[in-house]
Amino acid sequence: MNLRDTLSLSFMTVVSYRTRSLLIVLAMALGVAAVVVLTALGDGARNYVVGQFSSLGTNLIIVLPGRSETSGGIVSAALGQTPRDLTLEDARFVSQLPQVKRLAPLNVGVAELNAGGKLREVTVLGSTAELLPIRHMKLSKGSFLAHGSERSAQIVLGSELAHEFFPDGNVIGQRIRLGDSRFMVSGVLASQGESMGFNNDEIAIIPIDYAQELFNTSTLFRILVEARSRNAIEPAKAAIQHTLKLRHDGEDDVTVITQDAILATFDRILRALTLGVAGIAAISLAVAGILVMNVMLVAVAQRTAEIGLLKAIGAPSADIRHLFFAEAVWLSLAGGAIGFGLGHLGALLIRLAYPQLPAWPPVWASVAGVAIALITGILASLLPAARAARMDPVNALSGK
Repeated sequence: MNLRDTLSLSFMTVVSYRTRSLLIVLAMALGVAAVVVLTALGDGARNYVVGQFSSLGTNLIIVLPGRSETSGGIVSAALGQTPRDLTLEDARFVSQLPQVKRLAPLNVGVAELNAGGKLREVTVLGSTAELLPIRHMKLSKGSFLAHGSERSAQIVLGSELAHEFFPDGNVIGQRIRLGDSRFMVSGVLASQGESMGFNNDEIAIIPIDYAQELFNTSTLFRILVEARSRNAIEPAKAAIQHTLKLRHDGEDDVTVITQDAILATFDRILRALTLGVAGIAAISLAVAGILVMNVMLVAVAQRTAEIGLLKAIGAPSADIRHLFFAEAVWLSLAGGAIGFGLGHLGALLIRLAYPQLPAWPPVWASVAGVAIALITGILASLLPAARAARMDPVNALSGK
C-alpha cells in the first residue's frame, strides 16, 4: 500500500465515523485554542506592562523615602519606625551630581478645583519644569511651569480637565481656585490617556512649593531622576545612594530603583506566567491524546473484520500501523487547524474588548500548539496501531 492509498483510505475512515472524529477533533481544537488564547493573554499583559513603564521616561531613576529591603514602608510603620523623609534640599544635592541630566521632585495629592461655577476634586501633582521632559509629556497649548517661575502661581491642566472647565477653549490665562489658593492657567497637556492606571488627562500640575503649601508638608513623595545616558544609570544610582546616605547622617534610608530593573523584573515574572498558563493549557492536549487512544482502541475492536480482510489480501503489519498513524495525523491536523483559527479569533475578540491590551498570540505558541496536537495524536495511536498490526487474519475475519 503506497502513501497515497494509505492517506486516502485513512481519510475515508475518518469521514465515515463522523461523531467519533468530530469529538476527537473538538478536543484537539479546544486544547490548541486554549494554548493560543492563554499565551496571547500572558504575552499581551507582559507587553502592556513593559509599554506602560517605558512610557514613564527614558533612563529613569526613582528615589523613594524609606528602605524597602529593611524597615521601609508597612513594616517600619508596624515597628513604630519612621524613615527619614526626602526634601527639596535632598533633591538639590542630587541634581548637582555629574551623572544626573535632570531631576523633578514630586508631590501628589487631591484638592478641589473651582472654576467657571464648577467644582470637583482633582489629582494634583507638584513639581518643576523638568517634569515635562522627564515624563515625556507634551503640551497642546501654553507653557509648562517656565524655568525661574516656580514661585509664581501657575497651573497646568490635563486635556479633559481643561475641556470640562473651559469648553469654549479659552483657557490660557484664566484664573482658577485650587484648594484655598488662586492660580493662573499657563498651559494644557496634550491628551495622553492612562499610564500605569493613572489618567494623565485629569490631573493638574502646580509648582512644587505651592504643592507643599497646599498639602501642608515639607517632604517629597518621590524624586524622578533622568540619567545622562543608559550607561550612566547604574553609576547615577550609586552616586544618589551615596549622596543621600551622607546627607542622612550615614543612614541608608532611601530606596533607589531604576526603570530597567523594574522592566526586567516584570518581564521575567510575566514571561514565566505566560509559559505557566501555556503549560496548563497543554494539559488539555494530553487529555485529548488520551481520548484519541481510547477511541482508537475501541475502533480496533470494531474494525477487526476490516483489519483481517486487509491482512488476508496481503497487507503487511507495517501498512496496518501506517493506516492508524495516518488516521491520527488527519484528526490531529484538523484539530490543530481549527484550534489555531479559534485561538486567533479569541485573541482578536480580546483585543476588540480591551484595545489597550496587545493580546497578540506569539508565533512560538501557535506553532507549538499545533505541533503538540500532532505529536500527541501520533503518540496516542501507537498502542492501537500495534494491537491492530498483531491481529491474526483468520481470527480477525471470524470476529474473534
